[in-house]
Parts: sequence; C-alpha cells; structure tokens
Amino acid sequence: MTVAGPRPPHRKPALPIFYANGHQSNYFRFKISEKRIFLLKFATLKLITSIKRLLKELAKMKLTIKQIAEMAGVSVTTVSQILNNKGTRFSAETRQRVWEIVNKYNYKPDFFASNLINRRSKTIGMIIPDITDYFFSKIVEGAEQYVNALGYMVVMCNTQQSQEKEIAYLEELRHRSVDGVLFATPNQLPEAYAPGSDFYRGMPLILIDRGINQRETGRLIVKEYEGAYQAVSYLIAKGHREIGMLKESTGYYQLQERFNGYRDALKDGGLSYKGRYVIEGSLTVEGGYLAARELLQQKDLTAIFCGNDAMAIGCYQAIYERGLQVPEDISVIGFDNLNLAQYITPPLTTVEQPSFEIGFHAAKFLIDAIEFPERKVANKVFETKLILRESVK
Repeated sequence: MTVAGPRPPHRKPALPIFYANGHQSNYFRFKISEKRIFLLKFATLKLITSIKRLLKELAKMKLTIKQIAEMAGVSVTTVSQILNNKGTRFSAETRQRVWEIVNKYNYKPDFFASNLINRRSKTIGMIIPDITDYFFSKIVEGAEQYVNALGYMVVMCNTQQSQEKEIAYLEELRHRSVDGVLFATPNQLPEAYAPGSDFYRGMPLILIDRGINQRETGRLIVKEYEGAYQAVSYLIAKGHREIGMLKESTGYYQLQERFNGYRDALKDGGLSYKGRYVIEGSLTVEGGYLAARELLQQKDLTAIFCGNDAMAIGCYQAIYERGLQVPEDISVIGFDNLNLAQYITPPLTTVEQPSFEIGFHAAKFLIDAIEFPERKVANKVFETKLILRESVK
C-alpha cells in the first residue's frame, strides 16, 4: 500500500545551462548584459538632465551688461564703452563704480556674441624669429601683458629665422581673421607683404625690425649705436687698448649699429681698428663660446665687447677653459641686460635695452591701430644704458 505524502511545490523546469554538445549557454550572460546596458542608459539620461538643469541655473545667475548698468546707475552704452576701454570721457568715479561691480561678480563678456557684432576676433598674431632667444621672450612677455589686460589673446608663430615661414604665417593669420599682427623680423619683406600694402587692409601690422623696412609710422627704434659706443668708450677709459668684439654672423639679425658703435669708439679713443679682433658667431651661448675660443688666440687681448648677453656667457666659459679669469685677465661687456646677467660670476657689465618695454609699446601701437584706425600710429625711440657690475677691470 502506497502512502501519499505531501506534494512537492510546483517549480518551472530549469532552463538548460548546457547545450547537447557541452558548451555553456549564453542566455544568462546575454540577459545580464542587456540589464547593464539599460541601467547605463538610464544613468546617462539622468546625468544629462541634471547638467541641463545646472546650465539653466547658471544662465540665470550670469550677470548681464544691463544688470551692471542698473547696479551702477548708468546706461548700457556707458558700461559697454568702459568695458571696451573707450570710456575716457566718463569720470574716474563712474569707471571705478562699473569696474567694482564687474570684478565683484567676476563678469565675463560673451565674446562670441560680441565678435559677431563688432566683427572682431579679439586675437592678434605674433610672429617672432626664435622663441628660445632671451631678447624675444621678453618682447613676447611685454606684448602679452598689454593685450591680455584688454581681453585679447595672442597666437604665437615661431619662424625659426625662415622668411618662407614668415610669409606662410602671415597668410594663415589673415585666413584666421586675427585683428592685427605683431611681426619681429630680421628680413626685408617682399613688396606684396611690405608695410602699407593691400595685404594688411583690415589687419593692422606693427613691425619690430630695427627699421629695415621703410615706413613713416609705427617705428620702434633702440639706440644701439649709442649703447655700444658707450660700452667700448668705458673700456678705453679703464685703460684697455686691445679690445675685441664678438658680433653676429650673417643671415640672422644684423646688429650693424652695435658694430659701428664699437668701431667709432675705437677711432675716437685714438685706437686703430683691427679686423682680426672681430669674430662672428651665432647670437647664442654656444655661438659666443666658439667665437671667443677663436678670438682668444690673440694673446694681447685685454677686453671683449659681446654682441649680446648670451654670447658673453659663452665667452666666460671660453676664458675659463684657457685658465684665465674675468675680469683679472680679460674684461667682458655684454648687451641686453638679461635677468640672468646679474647672477653669473662675476656679474656681467652690460648695455641695457628695454626688451620688455619694446614688446609692451609694440602691442600698444597695434591695439591703438585696431581700436582707432583713423589715428596715425606714433614712432618710439628707446634709450640704452650701461649697467656697471663686476666683469670689467
């Protein structure tokens, strides 16, 4: 007799985990992957919704020119002109009140909308022959300090001393609709790209070129002749009679005025010019080192005037390698007054030329030409100054 026990609970038959051939089924893995995809899509949608909500809140918080005008108690036009550096006719108190509100709320103008209205990109191109050169790096620093404060950005172009690259960059900058160009060049520009040509219509140009490209305005001239003349005259006054010079090699920036100052100072000091005392090299530390090694073969030499401070630093090394000392055996003078000139041993006597100010004023000339195209751009002459340190005996 069979005794009936309790019925087992009803269960659905389990899905097969293995196929007949023994391979594991992908069913469960597929279902899990599908679930993960669904959760990922849901999380992404939620994130996008949150970002949109945040952007809407930020848009509500963003200060407008109209709100600034209301807070300052002036018109929208007044605020606009002050923000675009055209508010000189307003009182200092009004300008200060506007700027205090701008700074307090960290207001940033909508450049995209502004550019569409003003047809300006708020960018300027800057073409230089060598970004690693100490002189040009200070020019760039001066230019950036001026234009950045006015809301302009700089597009930097390094030509590596190639005129072909210069022309290519000019074309590219024009294509990119920059508002103007600062252009440092050692070259005479082709007629199609010369100052005043149609190429620069609607794109003002300021050259930093020692005046080799003829023009009536926008000339930035450094009194290099006077600086070199003063330096060599100082060596003569200290009793030196055998004075050499390290000058630039051909093909790069021609510092002819520095050489002319050297030669004329010798003549006016009653000394004869000796060609073997002048050695050419690149305007770099290595160039100064190599040129000085050659120059130091002249045994009677007591002083060296260097074309720039970088050459002077290389000159120091060449002097020390010969077992000589600065200034006990050889006096050295540089040109530029780079920051590092005061930190080498001994600190370098040099001629100061205001490279930072050159860049700053070049940028000022350019912005003036952009903002006030009807005005004539001025010329600027920069003085040099002999900085006395410890490298001359």
